[in-house]
Amino acid sequence: MWNFLFPRKGMVKKINHYLSRFGQISSCPVAQSPDPRQYPPNRIGREIKLSILASRTQLRASFIRWALFFVPVVVLLGFLSGKLSGSSADSPWFSALVKPDLYPPAATFGIAWTVLYIMIGLAAALVASAWGAYGRLPALIVFVLQLALNLAWSPVFFSMHRISGALYLIGALDVLVLVTVFLFWRVRWQAGALLLPYVAWLAFATFLNWQVLELNPYLDGVEGNGAVQRFEL
Repeated sequence: MWNFLFPRKGMVKKINHYLSRFGQISSCPVAQSPDPRQYPPNRIGREIKLSILASRTQLRASFIRWALFFVPVVVLLGFLSGKLSGSSADSPWFSALVKPDLYPPAATFGIAWTVLYIMIGLAAALVASAWGAYGRLPALIVFVLQLALNLAWSPVFFSMHRISGALYLIGALDVLVLVTVFLFWRVRWQAGALLLPYVAWLAFATFLNWQVLELNPYLDGVEGNGAVQRFEL
């Protein structure tokens, strides 16, 4: 008790040493929150509003840049796929095919695919401009895969005259497009919604492909112009 009230000189030195160390630790700089008086409420609100507007403007500009890339590329590739494969109603092989009752006029396909390719390009631009969004890269990879199958259908059907092969191809395309819609919807629902008319048209095209195969099994894989003579007994 006496030593506690009146410590010796050695103990006093130790106490002073620890107190000095504690003072050094306590004097270390500590992160402090900024003084609210330095940032008036109107200034804070104005800065937040400007940052939000800037981010929206950047997103809009990014979407426009991607749209100017995807839309022309998709439309051009679709046009070249049909043109180079000879997808014309004047083709002798195609003219010889028995068409199903629900087969629309030939001009319908060009108009429908042009509109669909524009919508497909806009959907891809929406996803591509969503920088940092979860699932953006896998969605774009699946999109490219389905586009490759889409472009391959016309050569298989019109150039190779493989009606059954085209049916298998469009079946795989249907699956990939559904996966693309799902992935696009997770990134931006507007992108997935833009692909819904594409899904509906593909379902109709799949039905037509199947009907053409059922009505023309003898023209599946026929080489040349496909001209045949039909005899009724």
